[in-house]
Amino acid sequence: MEYAIKVEGLTKYYKDFTLDNVSFAVPKGSIVGFIGENGAGKSTTIKAILNLIQKDAGMVELLGQKDGAGSREVKEQISVIFDECYFPEGLMTEDVNRMMKYTYRNWEPETFRSYCEKFGLPGKKPVKEFSRGMKVKLSIAAALSHKAKLIILDDACGSLDPVVRSEILDIFMDFIQEEDHTVFLSSHITSDIEKICDYILLIHKGKVLFFENKDALLYDYGIVRCTKEQYQGLEPALIVGVRENRFEVEVLVNNRQVLKEQYPDYVVDQATVEDILLYIVKNDIKKM
Repeated sequence: MEYAIKVEGLTKYYKDFTLDNVSFAVPKGSIVGFIGENGAGKSTTIKAILNLIQKDAGMVELLGQKDGAGSREVKEQISVIFDECYFPEGLMTEDVNRMMKYTYRNWEPETFRSYCEKFGLPGKKPVKEFSRGMKVKLSIAAALSHKAKLIILDDACGSLDPVVRSEILDIFMDFIQEEDHTVFLSSHITSDIEKICDYILLIHKGKVLFFENKDALLYDYGIVRCTKEQYQGLEPALIVGVRENRFEVEVLVNNRQVLKEQYPDYVVDQATVEDILLYIVKNDIKKM
């Protein structure tokens, strides 16, 4: 299998946080959702992958090239979209178009104009007068206009309304129809992750907890609602996280099928990506 991103043992030390021996591999032709609570290490991981911060240990490959973020050839094939727009605020869209033509050898001016029109971006206003959502759409228009093979988003779509987000997600789905195209999507909006991603990467407190096929993950995980007595009778190996209230216990389990076989009287529902994230994070907080 060929990988768009390959990370092994990535480590970065800060005074109050450590990105701890992070390893994963993103297959080409896929969309990977990168999830975790605020401060889990998502942005630090992305910045280290892109060589925007110096890593303390580990190896990173981008599009098959070791430390590819330092290669002009690899940079030409990557688009990065952050939650902030970094275009000079005095520019208008056509100014951005001309500037990017001298940045990327494969820049496509008409493609950029087409996306600006599609996103309803005003041609006669400077970037400083754009709303936050318009700035994100401008960054996405630029990202899709130079024949990139890898798009990396660091929580970029949170400021977009649901209709525009849905439109952007559809564009990313079209983007990966070419087998060598890949999207690495860090987002707090788990419904977006669940809608379009092939794989889910979960990081918590600087450590990768899992990298799983999304469909398999949603098939396996479930939520059991039961009494405290029933909860105490559950096989511990099945339990991932627990939430208790006055009337019942809600339990996230990692294998619905095994639970149904061993406890046929228990009611188990399918878990969402958001359920999995919340139960794991909150269960860890309780242990502290």
